Amino acid sequence: MRAFVEGELRPHAAEWEAARWFPDEVFGRLAERGWLGLKYGPDADWVADAVFAEELARCGSGGLAAGIGAHTSIATPPVARFGTPEQHERWLEPAIRGEKIGALAITEPDAGSDVASVRTRARRVDGGWLVNGAKTFITNGVRAGFYVTAVRTGEAGHGGMSFLVIEPGEGVRASKLEKLGWHASDTGEIAFEDVFVPDEHLLGEEGRGFYLIMANFQWERLLMALGAVGAMGAALERAVPRLTGRGQAVRHAVAELATTAAAGTALTHHALRRFLDGDAVREVTMAKLATQRANFECQDRLLSLLGPDPELERAARDARLGPIGGGTDEIMKEIIGRSMGM
Repeated sequence: MRAFVEGELRPHAAEWEAARWFPDEVFGRLAERGWLGLKYGPDADWVADAVFAEELARCGSGGLAAGIGAHTSIATPPVARFGTPEQHERWLEPAIRGEKIGALAITEPDAGSDVASVRTRARRVDGGWLVNGAKTFITNGVRAGFYVTAVRTGEAGHGGMSFLVIEPGEGVRASKLEKLGWHASDTGEIAFEDVFVPDEHLLGEEGRGFYLIMANFQWERLLMALGAVGAMGAALERAVPRLTGRGQAVRHAVAELATTAAAGTALTHHALRRFLDGDAVREVTMAKLATQRANFECQDRLLSLLGPDPELERAARDARLGPIGGGTDEIMKEIIGRSMGM
């Protein structure tokens, strides 16, 4: 995986960043190696998927890693876990083959971390639902062949939320967003205007959407931690040879960064072991909290030591999302505190 990422993805990072896009063919090349469905089927290997997430951090583009990760680790897991055999055939199997790209559509302009406040409405009609609303900051939002979408089918709160798989078509508009980092990712805003969605596109049970959201949060947050420690390790490997011989102050600064990266890696791998053994909410949450801001600070500090460096500048920009995506640092602290009985 490392040889592929560094040999076939990393050389294109600057080009794809400048284009604000990476080609869909990347998914096909990953599918040829079986890497889009590592944790699905009879030969499921969650550890291999974790290794893949950590190694993707070496691709040189946070947007590229995010686009791939959103497909493999955010959009397809709910379909795999809650989908019917027919839904697997329609969306999961083409996704694993790299033929259909998925996106998870939860965040809305007025509802970010508060997922229970989703306002996109799905109204019952003959044969299905009529969907109206908007989503924002949706990774793969422009290129997606299907959106795993949180909608309100009942009253406000956790119990009135459901999930529909919505395909591009009449009434669906996707527009690309400009942002500080993740330039190669087609982060989009999606508008649904009287979109008809048939009954068979309901994912899981009606009114159980909040449970569906929570079911994948541990894995999503764990993969964010894996990506952060991978990025810190790669940055240190690039920087150390160029900083050697700069004196004691620089040597001590790098030693502190290396210690922080090693501590984050140990905590993250510990959380992975606990996750594979069963429920690991506290450990996974701690791993995400400990690694996201640390990754930005590592990239930023190395940049200050080295001076202008396009790769580190890009890595620092890309790392800024870490303390926000998948649940903010404040939410992570709340979860940890409550798990301690506070």
